[in-house]
Amino acid sequence: MRSFRCRFALLLGTLILLALRPAAANDEVTLRVAYNTLPISLDIHEQLSIGVLQLAHLTFDPLVRWNRHLTFEPRLATSWERPDATTMRFHLRHGVVFHSGNPFTAQDVAWTVKRLKRSPDFKAIFDPITRVDVIDDYTVDLHTRHPYPLLLNLATYIFPMDSRFYSGETEDGRDKAAIVKNGNSFASRHLSGTGPFTVEQIHPGTRIDLERFPDYWDHDSPGNVDHLTLTPIGENATRVAALLSGDVDFISPVPANALERVRRAEGVKLLTMPGTRITMLQLNQQRVPAFRDPRVRRAMAYAVDQDAIATRLLKGFVTPAAQMSPEGYAGHNPDLVPRHDLEKARQLMADAGYSQGFEVTLMAPNNRYVNDAQMAQVALAVSAMLAKINIKVDFQTLPNSQYWEQFDARAADIMMIGWYSDTNDSANFFEYLTFCPDSRTGVGFYNASEYCNPEVDSLVELANGETDPERRAGMLKRAEAMVYDDAPFIPLYWQNLAWAAADRVDIEPVLNVMNMPYLGDVVVEPRD
Repeated sequence: MRSFRCRFALLLGTLILLALRPAAANDEVTLRVAYNTLPISLDIHEQLSIGVLQLAHLTFDPLVRWNRHLTFEPRLATSWERPDATTMRFHLRHGVVFHSGNPFTAQDVAWTVKRLKRSPDFKAIFDPITRVDVIDDYTVDLHTRHPYPLLLNLATYIFPMDSRFYSGETEDGRDKAAIVKNGNSFASRHLSGTGPFTVEQIHPGTRIDLERFPDYWDHDSPGNVDHLTLTPIGENATRVAALLSGDVDFISPVPANALERVRRAEGVKLLTMPGTRITMLQLNQQRVPAFRDPRVRRAMAYAVDQDAIATRLLKGFVTPAAQMSPEGYAGHNPDLVPRHDLEKARQLMADAGYSQGFEVTLMAPNNRYVNDAQMAQVALAVSAMLAKINIKVDFQTLPNSQYWEQFDARAADIMMIGWYSDTNDSANFFEYLTFCPDSRTGVGFYNASEYCNPEVDSLVELANGETDPERRAGMLKRAEAMVYDDAPFIPLYWQNLAWAAADRVDIEPVLNVMNMPYLGDVVVEPRD
C-alpha cells in the first residue's frame, strides 16, 4: 500500500508540473510559484489564513503595509493622523482604479470595514472599531470605543474592496456581498481589487493564473512580472524537485529536511528567517471531561518534550515554545520555559484521579505548515510521550482543504493549529486562541480548547486600551503566565521560515517575517 501511495504521489506531482507552463509572449516575464497550498476562495474575508493574505497582497492593496523592518509604509492611505484619542483619520491615494475600472474612494474603505466586522474570521480583530465616517472622497475616519494602540496594525488588514462590484444581487438572486464559509458565493468566484495582478483563470486544485494589471497605480514599483502562476504542491519532495529542475521559479516553504540540499544546489538560492507562528495542540474541554481538570492539562504539558521534538524531529529549524508570544513581542515572558518533567506529570495525573489514563483523538493538517512532512511524526512523538502517563492517542492527519471544516466542527479531542499574530502583537493570540468563545464578536473563534477564563480576557482587554508600552507589556506578560498555569493547550514550537528561488529571481527584497511575499514588487531576469 505504501509503495502504491508513493507511486501515486509521484504521478500526481508529474501531472501538476506539466500544468505549470502557461503560454506567454517571448518578451514578457513569467514567474511560476509553488506554495504548499492555495487559498480555498477568492473572497479575502472568508478565511483568515496566510494563503488568503498572500492572495490579497497580489490582487488588492492594504491601506498600509508592514515593511521588512516591521514598520508601516503607505499604500492606499498616503498619510494618517489622530484628531482625538479614539479616532484615526486616513488620507487616501488619488487616481487608483479597481480591476473593474471603478474608481477607488473612501466609500470603498467604509464598505470594506463594515464587511470585515461581519466576517466570522475577522470580526474579532475589528471589534474595537465602532464607526467609520466618510469625510470626503479621499478622507475616512475610523473610530474606536476607547484609545486603541493597534489601529495602524489593523489597517494592514484593510484591503479595500470594490464596493460597487460586490454590491447588489447575482442573476439567481443571491447577495454579492455575502460571506459564505467553505461555500459557493459571488465573492468566492469573482475578484476586483486594486492590486498589481488580476485573476485571469482558476484551474481548481491545480493552478491560479494571474496577469499584470495594466492600470496599476504604483508606478514606482520595481516589479516586472507580467504573468504569475500559483500552483499548489503539497508534497515537500515534489515541490523542492520542481524548483531544482527549473519547473518553477520560487517555492514556499522549504522543508527542514531539504535545507542543506537546496543550499548546496546550483542555480537556486535559499533564504531563511526566524518565524513568529506558534504551533500548538488544543485540548477540548467540552469533549473530554478530564481536560476540565487543570491538573490533567498541566500533566500533559509536563509530559511533552518540546526540545526533543524541535531538535530530533524538526532538525533544529524551529524554536521550542512554552507560551504563545515569541521573543520580541510585547507579551513574551522570559520566565515561561518548556517544563518537561515526566515524574511531575505522573504525580499530577494521580492527584487528579487519572493514574490509569484515558483515550483521546488528535487531528492535524498535513499540507499547511512548514514541517508538514513531519506532522505525522510529531503526532506520533506526542502520542508516545502522552502514553507514558497512560493517555492513549488515536491521531489522524488531513489535507488542508478538508482539515479546516473538521476544525470548525471541533471534530477531535485535540486539534493542532498554527497561529501567526495578525497584528504582530501578543494580544491577537489571546483574542483568537484563548478568549471565551463568542460567536457575536468573533473572539475565541479558533479556541478549539473551549477554554474560558474571564480574568485573562479582562486583562488583555485592559492591555488593548493601554497606550503606555511598558504597562501594556506587563499586562500581556501576566496574561501569558496565567495561561501557562491553566495549560489549556500544549505549545510546541515557533516555526522558522524558509524560501527558495531561482538565481534570476531577486526574491529577498520582497520577503518578510509575516510570510506574505510582495510579489508585485519582485524583479525577475528574463530567461536566456
